[in-house]
Amino acid sequence: MKFVDEVEITAQAGDGGRGCVSFLREKHRRRGHPDGGDGGDGGDIVLLVDGSLTTLFDFKLQPHLKAGRGRHGQGKSRDGARGEDRLVRVPAGTLVWVVGSDELVADLTQPGMRVVVAHGGRGGRGNRHFATPSRQAPRWAEPGRLGEQLRLRLELRILADVGLVGMPNAGKSTLLAAVSAARPRVAPYPFTTLAPNLGVIYHGDEQRVVLADIPGLIEGAHRGAGLGVRFLRHLSRTSLLIHLIDPSTDDDGAPERNFNAVNAELASYNAALATKPQVVVATKLDLAESRRRLPALRDAFAKRGTTLHCVSALSREGLDGLVSLICTMVAELGREPVDLAAGEDAWCEPETPPAARKPGLSGGGTGSAVEGAGR
Repeated sequence: MKFVDEVEITAQAGDGGRGCVSFLREKHRRRGHPDGGDGGDGGDIVLLVDGSLTTLFDFKLQPHLKAGRGRHGQGKSRDGARGEDRLVRVPAGTLVWVVGSDELVADLTQPGMRVVVAHGGRGGRGNRHFATPSRQAPRWAEPGRLGEQLRLRLELRILADVGLVGMPNAGKSTLLAAVSAARPRVAPYPFTTLAPNLGVIYHGDEQRVVLADIPGLIEGAHRGAGLGVRFLRHLSRTSLLIHLIDPSTDDDGAPERNFNAVNAELASYNAALATKPQVVVATKLDLAESRRRLPALRDAFAKRGTTLHCVSALSREGLDGLVSLICTMVAELGREPVDLAAGEDAWCEPETPPAARKPGLSGGGTGSAVEGAGR
C-alpha cells in the first residue's frame, strides 16, 4: 500500500427530507385536522481518528464521501427517519483544510477523536405546524434543506517526538533499524528511503519515544531537487532533530558543507524547523575513513559550539549513549503543543450514539512505509 500524505476529497452531507401535506380523515370524526409529519434530517460526514491507520491512500480510491438523506414525512404525524451518518476513519495527525482558503477545520491528533466536517440538511416541517385558528387547513409544508457540500484537503503530519534528517545515504534508516524494531529498507545508494518510516525506542519502564526517518535532503531541495521538501511537513510536530552526517566521504570538507546545506533547506522550507534543537551525530564509525577524519571533524564542530556524537550502527558503538541522550532531551523538551483548531467541536466519544452527538464544525474513505515498530 502506497504512502499518501495529502489528498483532496468532496464531502457531501445528506439532504433533509421534505415535510408532508396531509389531513386526518377518520370515520365518525366530524372534523379532521392537518397531520403532516416532518422530514428527517440529513446525515453528517464525520471523521474519526483510527490509530491503526498510517496513510491517506484509501481516499485516492474513494475521494467522494456522501451521507444518507433524510426520509420524507408522512401522514398521521409520522416523521421521516434521519439520514445515516458517513463515518470516515483517518490516521492520527490528520489536518483538515477547506480547499481554496486558509481555513483549518480540524487537527485530529488522538485516536478516538471525531469531528463533523459537513452537516446534514434540516428536514422540512409538515403542514401540522402551520395550522392556526384562522387557517385551519394549510396546504403546504417546508422542503428539506440541502446538506453541506465542501471540497476538503486532508494533510497527514506524522506524530513523532524526534526527526532524523541528513543527506541521502547518511545512515538514517540504518540508525533507525539499530535502535528500534522498525525494519526500513537499507541499501548502499542514495534515496533508498522514499517515504517516512517510524520507529519506537523505549527507555526505562515507561518512556516511549517515536522517531521519524525522513527521506534525505540535498542542496536545492526546496526548489524540487532530489525528492524535494514535501516530506518535511512531518517534522513540524517533533520536538528534537537528530542531524546525521557521514564522515567517510573522500572530501574532508564535505561533512560540514552537507550539514550547512541541510540546515539551509530546513530554513528555506520553514524557519521554525531550523530553530528546533538538534543533536549532531557522525555515523559509520566502524569505517577506517570515518575514524581518521573524526578528530578534525570534532574540532570543526567544537568551534561552532556544537558537540559531535559518534556512533556505529554496525558495531553498536555509542548507540546506548545516544539513545539515553535522546530520551533525556525529549523528556526535558516535552512534546510540541498541538493546536486543536476544531476547538470544542472536536471530541473523543467514539461510542456516543448519533442522537446524542454534539454538533461539530460547519463545512461542506484510508491505511506503507509509516509503520511504527512496537505500535
